[in-house]
Amino acid sequence: MPHCIIEHSSSLDSSTLMPLVFGANLNSSLFEKDGSDIKVRAVPFTQYQTGKVHSNLAQIDFIHVTLKILSGRNTEQKKMLSHLVLSNLEKLALKACSISVEVVDIDRATYAKLVT
Repeated sequence: MPHCIIEHSSSLDSSTLMPLVFGANLNSSLFEKDGSDIKVRAVPFTQYQTGKVHSNLAQIDFIHVTLKILSGRNTEQKKMLSHLVLSNLEKLALKACSISVEVVDIDRATYAKLVT
């Protein structure tokens, strides 16, 4: 049931990032085997400021992935998941890009969902 939100600089292609994040979640074996519960969306940013200047660039690109998952997974499972996502994104071999991944628990007791 993860909600995977990819925030990234607009110079990067969302359609390239989304399958990598989806695949990592599927390969984690923490969710449905067919991937039916994995939701991925991307939000490109045209205006942002990164803290580091790289070479002659005014700023470097960025990718930040937030993985919102139902509570109950242990630290090792969450660590494995974030590293799988990071490893998949590393395959892009991007230059001058900061990539980060975080796992956030959604409180099971208060989560509500409706599929129509």
